[in-house]
Amino acid sequence: MARSIMEVAFLGTQKTEVDGTKYVKIFYGDEPDGKTEHGLSIVGMPAADEVADELFFAGANFAPLELVRVTFEVARGGQNKGKNLALHIEAVKPRTAEPARAAAPAAQPKPEAK
Repeated sequence: MARSIMEVAFLGTQKTEVDGTKYVKIFYGDEPDGKTEHGLSIVGMPAADEVADELFFAGANFAPLELVRVTFEVARGGQNKGKNLALHIEAVKPRTAEPARAAAPAAQPKPEAK
């Protein structure tokens, strides 16, 4: 299996459970083909079973259209097509902590009136 990384516009994560089997997908936007879609092309990638919950909950940390980096494995699928399985997702630009608020200047004692 090959491993690859791509940077894409984040759209969301989704978890579905059917007959006790959990399915998690990452949705991201790709360049439209200009023939069948305009705006963003919506693409879904299933998560690998062993990291499905982690990837689903990570989706709560990203804003819509935020640029994310997705690490995925490419396994051989049917008819010589690749099957991508998401392994990790992270922000391309990590958020910085809020700047420390400037402390209010210390009160200056008033001079005594004489």
